[in-house]
Amino acid sequence: MSRIFIAFALVLALAGSVFAQDFNALARIDPTISRIEDDGPAGVQVRLGLSQGVPYRVFTLQDPYRMVVDFKEVDWSGLSRDTFLQTNRISGVQFGAYVPGWSRLVLQLGAPLAVETADMRVDGSTGAAVLSLHLRGTDFDSFAASAGAPRNPGWDLPEPAQTPQVVQRDGGRPLRVMLDPGHGGLDPGAEVPGTNEKTLMLTFARELRELLLRTGGYEVLLTRADDHFVSLERRIALAHRAGADVFISLHADSLAEGQAHGAAVYTLSDDASDVASQKLAERHDRNDLIAGIDLSGSDDQVADVLLDLARQETRPRTKALAQALADGMAQQGGPMNRRPIRTASFSVLKAADIPSVLVELGFLSSPRDLKNIQDPQWRAGMARGLVQGLDQWQQQDLVRRSLIGQ
Repeated sequence: MSRIFIAFALVLALAGSVFAQDFNALARIDPTISRIEDDGPAGVQVRLGLSQGVPYRVFTLQDPYRMVVDFKEVDWSGLSRDTFLQTNRISGVQFGAYVPGWSRLVLQLGAPLAVETADMRVDGSTGAAVLSLHLRGTDFDSFAASAGAPRNPGWDLPEPAQTPQVVQRDGGRPLRVMLDPGHGGLDPGAEVPGTNEKTLMLTFARELRELLLRTGGYEVLLTRADDHFVSLERRIALAHRAGADVFISLHADSLAEGQAHGAAVYTLSDDASDVASQKLAERHDRNDLIAGIDLSGSDDQVADVLLDLARQETRPRTKALAQALADGMAQQGGPMNRRPIRTASFSVLKAADIPSVLVELGFLSSPRDLKNIQDPQWRAGMARGLVQGLDQWQQQDLVRRSLIGQ
């Protein structure tokens, strides 16, 4: 059996009133009949109720073991993980918007499973559909042989663009800032009752963008403007494509270890400044894996050397940027983490030629931080602090670079 099941349109098999249905409309999940549950002694059944038939595909990935189902876009409103997942043979489940126009369901497999059957039944009178997947246990070798994503590496990257040679800023044009609201789509980030990191950071990114534009002297772009998943690699590629002068990733994580609280700014380093920073970086990378990104390609050692050389010039500018942003937030009252400048190997910070930082506004695991981040007035103060930091940094950076050029 093929490792990839692909079912398109389905409407050709339908008749009667179904042809009057708008198949371009967004399909809605039916939580009442959607379940993942045991199917016999060694199997799992995935059952999804949908308001209409949609194209879908199923494939598996390893390291870690995952099964991925892509759909033309589905509205997942009302579906709870706790009621959806009813078997211990699946260790976790994620679902949500993926790239524009598509949604994704990811099953984290406790052991290798293979698709025995995949079937979508569409009601001829209502157009409602039920997707049923029957999964059976398989051996490790068979799973590895059939695993793989049905796409080319780099599918998530923007199309190459013909761009002129980058001209160094001399203060004659606005500073181009790429804001990166963390997570998105099927990757919610840190979660607390009633909200999550992806929602809070998109709200803050929009507020910060508006303040930067009103301040003047800035061009501002977002890696995502709505609730869609964006891979770490694509976030960096978008910054390069836009010719960004600065990349700022916005987060509000949760840490079970210790009592982490307060804002902090992270820069890139292979050696994390502390255990908590290392755990955060590992979690960020793992979120890409869990969301169905295939990272099986090997690193290019020659490219790594060239990137390290490029970072020699960018590193001091990045450190200065981190300090200026932390100072700006502190001047607005913070509160700041007791170690506001930290380092870790965050993949999203690996643009070699763009000063890139990750700003943790706080930790959702801290009741005080959560209350602050949900407060529009507090967010407005932190946005002012970041703008002040950017103002200070770009003035100092222009002076510093003019001295280097002499």
